[in-house]
Amino acid sequence: MQLENNGFKSGFISIIGRPNVGKSTFLNRVVGQKIAIMSDKPQTTRNKVQGVVTTNDSQMVFIDTPGINEPRHKLGDFMLKVAKNTFREVDVLLFVASADDRIGKQDRFVLDMLKGIDVPVFLVLNKIDQVHPDNLPKILEGYRNEFDFKEAIPISALQGNNVENLLAKITEYLPEGPQYYPADQVTDHPERFIISELIREKALHLTREEIPHSIAVVIEKIAPDSDNKDMIRVQATIMVERDSQKGIVIGKKGALLKEIGSRARADIENLLGSKVYLELWVKVQKDWRNKAVHLRDFGFRDDEY
Repeated sequence: MQLENNGFKSGFISIIGRPNVGKSTFLNRVVGQKIAIMSDKPQTTRNKVQGVVTTNDSQMVFIDTPGINEPRHKLGDFMLKVAKNTFREVDVLLFVASADDRIGKQDRFVLDMLKGIDVPVFLVLNKIDQVHPDNLPKILEGYRNEFDFKEAIPISALQGNNVENLLAKITEYLPEGPQYYPADQVTDHPERFIISELIREKALHLTREEIPHSIAVVIEKIAPDSDNKDMIRVQATIMVERDSQKGIVIGKKGALLKEIGSRARADIENLLGSKVYLELWVKVQKDWRNKAVHLRDFGFRDDEY
């Protein structure tokens, strides 16, 4: 831990935007490993996920927030509150937009919430690999007409294009401050949280459109295997809202649940650096997204923000 500043800069940066613009892809890119789940289905991030990037002269703590949208249930209310609460905690706000989509109602919904915020707001125009370079100036101008951004920087989080330039520009806006985390730490979330998210990611990828937002994952146990000291045993329950969803997640003769487990186990082994024996169950908890007690039980605690 660094005790003296000596010109060292540090600060907190919130990553905000409508769903499915690549916020989690960006976070994973800058920290160098997967700590936030990625999916082409919107609003897959539910809690704020902090990623830490440390250089010789700075430490940036990024906060990946749930995609901001008008809420339709208590879980949606929670996700919006989590995102908004970061506004007053940070030194820089990154508004992430997708270069291959037009400015829409959801983008303007987010930008309206940022008006009057006394924090530098950057436009991060992501997915530039999906558009012709000649079109970028016009796209950037369109967003600048909507909001007075301090900086506007086009990137490709997937390919890494211009990401280093963005990090350098962020550093310019950070105050001198301490090193909050050890240099080799990339997230403040416990392994239990990341493991639950990795399992949920695989379930999102493999289930039908009506399932994803009804899924939560609860880690029941993480412990060394009693018969094999080189093996970690992970027990987890996938929660759904209806009996029909349980059948879909399990699949014919358990095939889909087995595939979820197989894909998740590979990522968990990479995270833990150990062989993993993963046991999954599926449980129905009816209408859990609209019940505060279940949201708390499943880790969605808005009193922490």
